[in-house]
Amino acid sequence: MSDLLSDDEIEAQLPDGWERDGDEIVRTFEFDSYLEGVGFAAGAGGLAEEAFHHPEMTVDWQEVEVRLTSHEEGGITEADTDLAARFNELAD
Repeated sequence: MSDLLSDDEIEAQLPDGWERDGDEIVRTFEFDSYLEGVGFAAGAGGLAEEAFHHPEMTVDWQEVEVRLTSHEEGGITEADTDLAARFNELAD
């Protein structure tokens, strides 16, 4: 288990494109087609399973919203910011 990050640590570690929404970090990834978004979500699911840290993902037309939080800790941890950074790499 990871320790909760302070507000300053969250701000410093938040990857590009991500925003804080209460006890979660969130980003909407945009794609040229629905199937590209589905492919991203499948890849993100694999990364999440590998990290044993599972986000909430909403697949919509040409976009995928991803929300990360550490439920067992009650907020945002390094597990969230680390996985967010990996999702950014996947989307590039």
